[in-house]
Amino acid sequence: MQIAQTVLALIVTLGILVTIHEFGHFWVARRCGVRVLRFSVGFGKPIWSRYDRHGTEFAIAAIPLGGYVKMLDEREGPVPEDQLHEAFNTKSPGKRIAIAAAGPAANFLFAIFAYWILSVVGFTALAPVVGQVDPDSIAERMGLTEGMEIHQVDGRPVTSWRDINMRLLERAGEQGQMSVEVKKDDRSRTLTANLGGWRLSEEEPNPIAEFGVQPWRPEVPAVLDRVEAGSPADEAGLQSGDRILEVNGEPVDNWFALVERIQAAPGEQLTLTVKRDGDTLRVPVTPAAVGDESGRQIGRVGAGVEPVTYPEELRRQVQYGPLAAIPQAVSETWGDTRLTLVAIQKMITGLLSPTNLSGPITIARVAEASVSSGYEDFLRFLAYLSVSLGVLNLLPVPVLDGGHIVFYSIEAIRRKPLSEQVQGLWLQIGMLMILILMVFALYNDLMRL
Repeated sequence: MQIAQTVLALIVTLGILVTIHEFGHFWVARRCGVRVLRFSVGFGKPIWSRYDRHGTEFAIAAIPLGGYVKMLDEREGPVPEDQLHEAFNTKSPGKRIAIAAAGPAANFLFAIFAYWILSVVGFTALAPVVGQVDPDSIAERMGLTEGMEIHQVDGRPVTSWRDINMRLLERAGEQGQMSVEVKKDDRSRTLTANLGGWRLSEEEPNPIAEFGVQPWRPEVPAVLDRVEAGSPADEAGLQSGDRILEVNGEPVDNWFALVERIQAAPGEQLTLTVKRDGDTLRVPVTPAAVGDESGRQIGRVGAGVEPVTYPEELRRQVQYGPLAAIPQAVSETWGDTRLTLVAIQKMITGLLSPTNLSGPITIARVAEASVSSGYEDFLRFLAYLSVSLGVLNLLPVPVLDGGHIVFYSIEAIRRKPLSEQVQGLWLQIGMLMILILMVFALYNDLMRL
């Protein structure tokens, strides 16, 4: 069931972004007088299609990992004399550049629209208040302590841990000073520290944790909220509202300590000391042995934790009017664009490990998780992925939109196109580069699994 949900999330995510990207090409091509033969979401044999009054076939194909817009073009086959004026290759370099750039442009416009919706509807952000600070970390050298709320990083305002995560990603691998403006006890001050070329983990980078900070979270007591029917907890007689005090006589400080103790004892009988309605009980329970993502056996009793809420003073309601939301949405989109460009530059220069490159499996897992979290996370994920798709397609690599733009720009300058042999050679090189990149990204995905 989980695999089906993940695959469905991937199909929906890619379907939305590919449709937006290809619609950009399609819309501008029509306005430049180019006849569009097919608008396909997916590759391979169409599983559904229909024609519009202009003769364009709109299709959904069997392989949902991309899409394309097929235009009338003499390079693709013979074109009747009376239709030459509608062929893509007969249009001026300027019009062909506009058509090629329209796909990435549509991705950026979608991201702006998505962030605009989030800004107008409003969302709740948790104030970035520092919890635990790791010893011998950059955060400790900087002087960060528990209870400080971070307001700015390098002079740029931040309102959530997501913002801080992005600022830290931009500084990964760098030397020099980083400044952080914090507030505690109604007193603001600016802290600085030398980064010293700090690097992110090659396995699963977590900029905030590797910087040495754990976000503040409320205590989560070991109080049960729900007990699954037929589970070991249910058979042992545990009930909603039970507070677990000890496991085998050892005190349990919070829910996470309880989970850790249960997971470490698959198939082993444990004695829980339980507080219920003022009474203290001893309840024997044997965790079931289940496999985790790495394949090892862990214990599970089938009980959930009583939910906790953040204090109201740490919850920030963010909302803008329809007009004020426009520059905010543009700013968010530019931030994602800048982050993507910085990440590419750092991978090329070696400041960021290429193992951070992700493929379809990681996209599917993140998409499924964001869908489960609600519309806000999913919309943010779509916006960020749309920006990444736009930026990557504008790279000057043959086969990609950016490579075509380079060819058409050279043609405009030379007043004649590059020879078919030169273009063919560069397209082959571009296809090889993309293939190597795709295989490497898929390899990284499999290693993460």
